[in-house]
Amino acid sequence: MTTPPPTAAHAVPPARPGRLARLWRGRPDDAPWVRPAFLGLLAVTTALYLWNLSASGYANSFYSAAVQAGSESWKAFFFGSLDAANAITVDKPPAALWPMALSVRLFGLGSWQILLPEVLMGVATVAVLYAAVRRRFGAGAGLIAGTVLALTPVAALMFRFNNPDALLALLMTVAVYAVLRALERAEGATKWLVAAGVAFGFGFLTKTLQAFLVLPPLALVYAVCAPARPLKRCGQLGLAGLALLVSGGWWVVLVELWPAASRPYVGGSQTDSFLELTFGYNGLGRINGNEVGSVGGGGGRGGGQGGGWGETGLLRMFDDSIGGQISWLLPAALVLLLAGLVVTWKAPRTDPARAAFLAWGGSLLMTLAVFSFMAGIFHEYYTVALAPYLAALIGMGAGVLWEERSRLPASAGLAVAVGVTAWWGWVLLGRTPDYVPWLRWTVLGAGAAAALGLLAAGRTDRRFGLAVAGLGLAAGLAGPFAYTLETLSTGHQGSIVTAGPAGAGFGGRGPGGGGRGFPGGGELPAGTPRMDGGQAPDGTGRPGGTQNPDGAQPPDGMRPPHGFPGGGRPQDGGPPPGPGERGGLGGGGLGGLLNGTVVGAEARAKLLQDAGAYTWTAATIGAQNAAGYQLATEKPVMAIGGFNGSDPSPTLAQFQRYVAEGRIHYFIGGGSSMAGPGGGAGSGSRISAWVQENFSSTTVGNATFYDLTSPK
Repeated sequence: MTTPPPTAAHAVPPARPGRLARLWRGRPDDAPWVRPAFLGLLAVTTALYLWNLSASGYANSFYSAAVQAGSESWKAFFFGSLDAANAITVDKPPAALWPMALSVRLFGLGSWQILLPEVLMGVATVAVLYAAVRRRFGAGAGLIAGTVLALTPVAALMFRFNNPDALLALLMTVAVYAVLRALERAEGATKWLVAAGVAFGFGFLTKTLQAFLVLPPLALVYAVCAPARPLKRCGQLGLAGLALLVSGGWWVVLVELWPAASRPYVGGSQTDSFLELTFGYNGLGRINGNEVGSVGGGGGRGGGQGGGWGETGLLRMFDDSIGGQISWLLPAALVLLLAGLVVTWKAPRTDPARAAFLAWGGSLLMTLAVFSFMAGIFHEYYTVALAPYLAALIGMGAGVLWEERSRLPASAGLAVAVGVTAWWGWVLLGRTPDYVPWLRWTVLGAGAAAALGLLAAGRTDRRFGLAVAGLGLAAGLAGPFAYTLETLSTGHQGSIVTAGPAGAGFGGRGPGGGGRGFPGGGELPAGTPRMDGGQAPDGTGRPGGTQNPDGAQPPDGMRPPHGFPGGGRPQDGGPPPGPGERGGLGGGGLGGLLNGTVVGAEARAKLLQDAGAYTWTAATIGAQNAAGYQLATEKPVMAIGGFNGSDPSPTLAQFQRYVAEGRIHYFIGGGSSMAGPGGGAGSGSRISAWVQENFSSTTVGNATFYDLTSPK
């Protein structure tokens, strides 16, 4: 006799898969390949970004010194001080330093401990971007967007570097994602807008006003496209603004109310005010070029368009200096943005697909406009801010047009995007003709073939369409992938770094991937003091002709990629770093301004002698000069004048008081203020003159040490 089947009331429910199985399988309604492909993207991105990570050493010694200080002192951690004794802060708010400082506090000082948090931020940005794109446009579009971001050369550079830009890119991607979630429905939108406000607030604590570049387009998109009633939309935006104010303002209020005598000087300001730093040097000064205290000083550098930091204008992101960093897929992103808006033009006001194009596209265009026309300090690596917006548009646009490919305008749009990308890749690869020369023509040929095939993709077999689409994607990514591999294979150090092979940045002027020394392609603004105390005589004084902080000439003019990072020499004749290291000036002679000084064994031993008896084991002019000694000894070194040596801290009277109280052991000569005409009122030259007049010197290798406990 057979047993009857169980009734519905007594049916045994199917076994629920375990956590590991759910992690691998993903959503029940996903295709089986979706979650493994996403996890594979994250795994490959992580592996790529971790590869050869320690080749960059301390990367930007300026920030690494502040990380070391924050790992030793909670006060330095809170303020973002350059040393654990809290003399002066970095010229940014400290949020980007906090993850690295916690890592060093937990695991000790080292390259991996500093840079691993940046890698994790890069992987997290890829994950958030994928999640944002796939919600509305499918997993395929999300994977394309994540891949484009991961393989963008400047992203591969900055997600392995310790500048604030990695955290800012992550936070801005989170902000756009949160706004898009808020746009999906009226219920629950407020919490997502508040989350976006918090992301903007911490973005402000990462890189001040740059975090607000995409705030206007996102607020406008929500105000117009959200499904809630108009009055409710206004109230929700108000709550988001309040969240921004609280999350970004608490630290500012504490710093401004904290008695100046018991906190470090606010680096980068001329009046010890974070508000002045925010709206001056790091704010309007970046727009109009009037950055008191910066290299070159106030405005008026260079004349014409762009002043001293390169030509400004609509094509700035495509020029010789910047094109290879970010612009490989930028023309396609603009084409696909237009195509996406055309496809969704007749959709209802609240259509989330069109809102997504407006949000990502508005963020891209706003950032592009500011970067293209800002006359102040501008470095190639800033363009990492564009990478998430650009990558999202590529994924979304490709997804929308692929679904509509049976219509000739859609297939033609795909063909145009692929064709213009192949042509532009051919142009960019032509700027580095000695780097894999065969790739240039391969990209052009494959892209042209794919573009022609895509014209017929909607009227042929699906497999043929997928093949030509894959060929077009490969052709578009081949150039940036090659530049990314070159970026990953080489260490990058100093304050100004670029991605790609030699010649990819600054129009081939200088050392290649290491970094451009100064505005206009490695030239000092006219009248700018050099590290050797001389002047650039006619505005064409090249960093290669200046002296290092120790008074020695760099070994090979503008480019020793196998020499000393930043062009500095070991201060006591110690061995140079290993091959492949790229300096902040790419080997120019400004190691004390743009990268930390390389400290040898004799100098290190001298500084560590009785170091515990002093607040600062040494003082020297310029933060990068101080950073090298501090990282070598893990003891506080006072950076007179902050980054440029031009901040009025400490004053001569303050320094004399510190010396009289026996708080500083040595003064190390060789640093110099780099603020040009109209620049800051740094007291470094007065302090240096007073020390030379009152204390005897001794030579340690190539460096000059003054024992401040033994007056003449």
